[in-house]
Amino acid sequence: MKTIVIDIHAHFTPKYLVERYDSHAAQFPGVKLLRGDKGVRIAFPGIEPTRPIMPKLSDLDDRRAWMDKNGIDHQLVGGWLDSFGYELPAKEGLAWSRFINDCMWDQLRDEPRFTPLATVPLQDGKLAAEVLGEAMSKGFGGVMIGTLPKGNDGGNLDDPSLDPFWETASKLGAAVYLHPMFVCGEPRLGDYDLVNAIGRLVDTSIAVSRLLYSGHLLKFTGMKFILSHGGAALPYALGRLARSYQASQGKYADPRKGFATMYFDSVVFDVDSLEYLAQKAGVERVMLGSDAPFPIGDPEPRKVIANANFTDAQKNDMLSTTAQSVFRVRPDCWCRS
Repeated sequence: MKTIVIDIHAHFTPKYLVERYDSHAAQFPGVKLLRGDKGVRIAFPGIEPTRPIMPKLSDLDDRRAWMDKNGIDHQLVGGWLDSFGYELPAKEGLAWSRFINDCMWDQLRDEPRFTPLATVPLQDGKLAAEVLGEAMSKGFGGVMIGTLPKGNDGGNLDDPSLDPFWETASKLGAAVYLHPMFVCGEPRLGDYDLVNAIGRLVDTSIAVSRLLYSGHLLKFTGMKFILSHGGAALPYALGRLARSYQASQGKYADPRKGFATMYFDSVVFDVDSLEYLAQKAGVERVMLGSDAPFPIGDPEPRKVIANANFTDAQKNDMLSTTAQSVFRVRPDCWCRS
């Protein structure tokens, strides 16, 4: 393996998405780009337009400078969850996901410091499987998916209609990076920026608890399933999930067994939290993440690992080795050596 520091949790919106939109818009008539003084927003059917696309999401020069400052050689970059368009009708969602992936691939084709993660039309399990297969054949490092497969209309990741996606991910040995959605469906999150502060963690915890109890992580064993934000509340709540499983007298799958299959990023900010995550999940299951370029991300993501009570070998696993075994990092990835 290469000597390379890899950030597995970052987001990117290719400039091509805006530049090429007009010439492709007929393929997905439900998607509208709203250009204004405050930036570009994306409108999907039946819901409020997204927040403006943050300039830092597309600025590769600024991103490379930030990576250099933090000693990061390479990033796995997923899309911006607001833009995934799970609210679209299935065929439009198919066209939109392919459009995002094409823009992502073409924008990063000659950028050896970045490996893209694909987007799939999760609103339709068969189409999501089709796009995942296309993306993995092309050279994407894996796929980033959201917690709500119907977008604003909710949905559950353990819905049987999504089994074709999970089956394909398992067959291909794909890295499936789960990220919470901005719309969490809880009115109490409307103040104090609680959607970011706690809502996303709740969203992840609910979505993955369903996958643990449904047995998906024990059935589709070929994939590598990665959780953002240190696994949200799940490492701390695992004992309670296990107790509920015991009380169910066999109606559900064992959450401890499912938990043991998952991987996690390091975006927890506190050293003792990271140490607890590693103790609960295993050091070999934790990888460096930043959530760049969002303000709530970790501005100095290597520090929490450097300051934790791990051996040098364990720190190297978190910074480099594990990510190279979980994701399909581009073979021409740039490294300092």
